[in-house]
Amino acid sequence: MFLKFSKHREAEIPTSSLADIVFLLLIFFLVTTSINFEKGLDLVLPDFGIIDVDRDNLSYLLINDQNEIALDGEPILISQVSYLVGQKLDKNPLLIVSVKTDEGTDYGTYIDLLDELKMAWGNKPARISVADPE
Repeated sequence: MFLKFSKHREAEIPTSSLADIVFLLLIFFLVTTSINFEKGLDLVLPDFGIIDVDRDNLSYLLINDQNEIALDGEPILISQVSYLVGQKLDKNPLLIVSVKTDEGTDYGTYIDLLDELKMAWGNKPARISVADPE
């Protein structure tokens, strides 16, 4: 009996080097992909503890959930923060500013406020305390 040889062959994909190719692609993308790490706020907070502070050296900045800002109880615009705190700093170089936000305050508004405070201080050491929201 003669064996019949078929001229038609099934198409095959060789899988012997598939693992090597996948490994090389994985290494390629790991090496070429950059991962951006989020940076937090560059702000140095005072050490934790209870310190007696003269009330004349305190100033309060409050931000409510509608992103309205008040400096010592007086409503102000965010663009006025740097100027008004700067004036207070000229009168009292020992000024301590306490920033208090509401739970609904926008993060962007808070960051803008901190930027304004840093501009008010210039290159002097900042005294900014952050209170927990109520």
